[in-house]
Amino acid sequence: MKFKEIKELSSEELATKKRELRQESLHLRLQQQSGQLEQPSRLRLIRRQVAQLETVLSERTAKTEAK
Repeated sequence: MKFKEIKELSSEELATKKRELRQESLHLRLQQQSGQLEQPSRLRLIRRQVAQLETVLSERTAKTEAK
């Protein structure tokens, strides 16, 4: 997902997406530990996406608190 697409999602959708990505990250880390991970770059991509989601969520909470 691009950052622009992430900004267009609602807060509930962002929270759901974040939860899904963290779950996927957990599964990938387990696969990595057992030596079955086929795409190690996927871990990095998911970590970045989670960070982007958290950035947008924190920006939105900062805006609501400022009002």
